[in-house]
Formats: sequence, C-alpha cells, structure tokens
Amino acid sequence: MARPAAQDLPKPSDMFDREWEWSELTAFATGAGAGPRLGVISGRRRQGKSFLLQALAEATGGFYYAAVEASAAESLQLLGDAVARYTGAAVPHRPASWEEALELLFDLAADRPVPVVIDEFPYLVRNAPALPSQLQAAIGVRSGRHLRRHPRILLCGSAMSFMGGLLSGTSPLYGRAGLDLVVHSLGYREAAEFWGIDDPRLAVLTHAIVGGTPAYRQEFADDDVPEGPDDFDAWVCRTVLNPARPIYGEALFLLAAEPDLRDRSLYHSVLSAVATGNHTSGGIASTVGRKATDISLPLTVLKSCGLLTAEPDAFRKNRTTYRVAEPLIAFHHAVVRPESALLSRRRGAAEVWERSQATFLSKVVGPHFEQLCREWVEWHADPATFGGMPIQVASGTVADPEARTSHELDVVVHGAIDQDQGILLSVGEAKWHKVMDLPHLERLRHILNLLSAKGVDTSHATPACYSGVGFTPDLHAAADRGEVSLVDLNRLYSGS
Repeated sequence: MARPAAQDLPKPSDMFDREWEWSELTAFATGAGAGPRLGVISGRRRQGKSFLLQALAEATGGFYYAAVEASAAESLQLLGDAVARYTGAAVPHRPASWEEALELLFDLAADRPVPVVIDEFPYLVRNAPALPSQLQAAIGVRSGRHLRRHPRILLCGSAMSFMGGLLSGTSPLYGRAGLDLVVHSLGYREAAEFWGIDDPRLAVLTHAIVGGTPAYRQEFADDDVPEGPDDFDAWVCRTVLNPARPIYGEALFLLAAEPDLRDRSLYHSVLSAVATGNHTSGGIASTVGRKATDISLPLTVLKSCGLLTAEPDAFRKNRTTYRVAEPLIAFHHAVVRPESALLSRRRGAAEVWERSQATFLSKVVGPHFEQLCREWVEWHADPATFGGMPIQVASGTVADPEARTSHELDVVVHGAIDQDQGILLSVGEAKWHKVMDLPHLERLRHILNLLSAKGVDTSHATPACYSGVGFTPDLHAAADRGEVSLVDLNRLYSGS
C-alpha cells in the first residue's frame, strides 16, 4: 500500500483554522525513515486535540485509541479490543503486559509508516507508571525486525503538568521525540471569526469570558452565539450563568481534572485572588491569608498546569506578574463563584449579572483588554508601527521617587532595530472604558523621562494609547504629528 504524502492530505473541510498544527502532524505521520518515531501532543482541555488526531488517523489509515480511567488489566483488554477492530481480527488479542501491548501496536506498522495515536495517555500511566520506560525501551531497539516496522507513535494528553514532564530531562523519553506539539487556544481574531462575531466590541466582551477554546461554542454552549451587542447580556444569562448549561461548571472541571492538584480549596483561593486583581505573590498570599512561602508551590503547579501565566516585569526582573491563563476561569472566580448560591436556585442569573457589571468590567474585561493589546503587538502589529521588530511584550512598573509612587504600564515593547537587541520601542497604556486624551500622553512622556533618568535608552520609544472607546481630537492630532501611536478596536481586530 502506497504511503500517502503529507501534501496529499488536505485539511478536513470541517476543521477550523489549525493549518499549522495539521501541517506538522501530517509531516510527522508520513515522514520517511526506518523504525519507530515518537511525537507528543499536549494542550489544555477542549482545544480540539482529539479532533485533530482522529482526523489524522482517518486521513492516513492510522490507529486511534482513546484511553479511559481503568485498571491496568482492563486498559490492556480495551486496547486489544481496539486493535482487533482496526485489523478486523475475529478474536481480539489479549496482551498480558504493556511490553506485549507495545509489540502489538508496533506490528500495525509492519509495511508502512502508520500513525498510532494513544489519546489520554496519562490515564494509562496512572496505573502503569513504568509505561514511559517500556516505551523508551521499545523505541530504542535496533534489531532488523524492529527497523522494518514504522509506527509513528503519538501520545496525547490534557494534564499539562504530566505532559510537560514527559519529555523533560528526568523522563525516560527525554530526547526520543521527533514532535512536541502544543495545541493552543485560537487567537482572539480567529476566535471572533469562529464565533461569527464581526463587531469588535462584542468580540472582546465574548472573548473575555470564553477565550479561544473551540468547544465552548459548540459542545458547551450548544452553538448559542450572541446575536449582537444588544443580545450580550441575555447571552451571558442563558449560557455561562445558567446551571443547566455545561459551560457553567466547566471552570471547576478544569481544575479538578489536573492530577497534581491536592488541596483544591487553596488552589481555588489562589486563582480567585489573581482573578480579582492580585498579580504578585505577595498580594496573592495576603488575599489568601497565607505566607508567601506557603503559596510558592500552588503558583508553580498552577503554572505547570497552564492555568496561570507568570510574566517578568518589563523593568523589574525580580518582579513576576501572575495572570489567569483561561478566561473562563477568571470569569468564574470574579463573577460566578461569589454568587454560586443564588445562581444554583436557577432564578438569579439576571439579578447576579446586573449586580456584577462593575466587577466584570474592572476585574475581567479591563485586564483582558490589556492582554489583547499585548497580543496585538506581538502577533499583528506591523514592525514599522514602533520602528523595530517586537521581541518582548509585557507589562511594567516604573518607580517615581519624587512623587513617592510607581507607574503601571500595560504594554511595554522591547525589540530589535537592525542588529541591536532589547531596545525599548514603546510604552503604552490601555483603557477599555475611557476616551483617551492628551493627559494620558503626558503621563507616558513623564514615564519615559523617569526611565531616561535611570539610564534607559528611550530615544526610540514611541508612546502608545490603546482604547476600547476611542480618542479625543487633540490626541488624534498628536498621532498625526507622529507623537503617539493609537490603537482602537478596529485596528486591534483588523489592522496592523
């Protein structure tokens, strides 16, 4: 049977976006070379990993097996049954061990490269902790028979802490993988297209709740999409504030599904502290009521699970800013969790939403808009916008000793001009609900003067204002003179 070439494997018509992921998977699955090859696919839940791998198996004639939570013996039996269905064997083979099961899987690729997908791999390892070592040993065999088999083993899982360590330096599989693919959420522009939203303000509000997770539109909201800006409030009440919809409890499940989280009450408190505006370890510890040393492990674990991000301050490298990585979790802890008792009565959604508007705008939408502005610089802004190629985009803090205060910057851009790296290209402020005016520009100029006094080269730095509601004529005039760069919602979603 002829091996299908990667270029002969068009992306399925019902697959939205994911061109790069599909290209990497098909190239790996159909790549030439004798012997087995290993690939690892990871990503937070609901991003479409299983859909990608099922489509890959179908397009290549490969084998796909989704593990379930089961004992080691039952898992071996279920795998044998799946192999029998794939090969058409009348009597399923019953592997007695994982060494035997791996031989069974390798035999599926005796004639040609065949993708052999094991989805939810962490379920298997939970009751067979030696499995990664056994797989490493099987891949490492160099006998003649072994080299005539060409399985493209693809291990997939959503437990980010486990999958992140699968190829680490202490893992038996370290150095064995030819593919390490993380399936991320859709970008904010792609998410708006996926949800069919062309109003940029509505797109930001929706993305601040559901992010770019594809399953939240289809499986979890039953394809219920805001029909327009006037329908947004009603949409929130009938979906994420509705206990009858799966999306209502999804934030809790994302935490419960992580095996490395032990004291879940503490982890929920940490996430709640971050979601309500505490972004430093000291602030988080104070809100939780613990010492900073007591929350260092939860912060590390939540980061490894992909539920928190930890970003260094643009100007103070010893200061780390923590943010909730999944918008739905941030929304849950800021809006849903404090009102869960009323929402559970299934009559309080409208009342809760009306009472939560200020919290939603300040704790959820405002910070989320700032993040989207940073993503715009990193992914969509023309390098000419700031006179160089952005390399690092972050928030930052600048001390003002004379005023005995410090200034927060929402978008700080360091980049490259020709061969020079790390040059300060821009300092910016983002306001979701305010029309920005000349005083905002004056504040940015003042901060640049403070940085210059500290010895920072600000000669290439452009002030930038990002607004969800626009700018005054005076600020537009300053932009026309080249004194400031302005980014509104239309530019955020369709411009560079």
